[in-house]
Amino acid sequence: MMNDSRLLPPGIHVLERGWLSANNIVFADGVTAVVDTGYWTHQVQTVSLVSSVLGKQELCMVLNTHLHSDHCGGNAALADHYPDAQLLIPPGQSRHVQDWDANALTYVPTGQFCPPFRFNGLLNNNGELQLGELKWQIHSAPGHDPHSIVLFEPTHRILISADALWENGFGVVFPELEGEQAFASVAATLDLVEFLKPLVIIPGHGRVFTDSRSALERARRRLDGFILNPHKHAQHAAKVLLKFKLLEVQQISIFDLKCWASSTPYFQLVHARHFLETPQAEWIEQLMDDLVRVNAAARADQHLINI
Repeated sequence: MMNDSRLLPPGIHVLERGWLSANNIVFADGVTAVVDTGYWTHQVQTVSLVSSVLGKQELCMVLNTHLHSDHCGGNAALADHYPDAQLLIPPGQSRHVQDWDANALTYVPTGQFCPPFRFNGLLNNNGELQLGELKWQIHSAPGHDPHSIVLFEPTHRILISADALWENGFGVVFPELEGEQAFASVAATLDLVEFLKPLVIIPGHGRVFTDSRSALERARRRLDGFILNPHKHAQHAAKVLLKFKLLEVQQISIFDLKCWASSTPYFQLVHARHFLETPQAEWIEQLMDDLVRVNAAARADQHLINI
């Protein structure tokens, strides 16, 4: 879905995707570019959407705010379609991309996939680059991902916030699942957003919005709740990973889903650190029940179905 262009200068197109794929921000004037490329199962659609915006123009640049699979899964397909386009990534995992270490890049631990891709340059903190007809600042934004960046355009005060801030919250704080103390990094990134005072925010998921103050208040309340109860965050993260798998396959037998979750390292990690008193199979069953209870899934004939 194309977002309301009245919130943005001409030439900036936000392709609002479903939750399996991150939003794609396409710059169609000046230096043509795409920020974030969605999940790999949507890569054909991503190429089609981007090319429909650009028309006969070539694509100059692809950027990733971070390297989670739902933000860079279309990189390889776009590189095939636009072979002269430059690909820029945050520097923190550049060595893992160069060596293509799917474990270090979290694709194996999350039970997800991303086609291998190559990069041409880095998005260094406090740098600046031209996207479209405007210059954008690069800011480190750790928390959800320790290597994430956000992009800020100071003239129109537009923030591409990735998963650091949505209209209602922020992305799972993955370093916390691995035992790192990362909630403070989330707080620092929210402080950065407040300091930048954006008038328009383009999030990694969901619609473009303008009320940054209310969004920050909601995000901080959510963060406070996770700090007070890390088990709540861990349970939320496990449900997010389960829902992501369901979004990918749409329907799966409960037996197969339990097997997948039991063999996925992040589920093993979260269970061992937070829910060891409950047998793993029973805990996964509880996660499925929670998805059904909030109408995020349905059970039918020993299958779990996405809603």
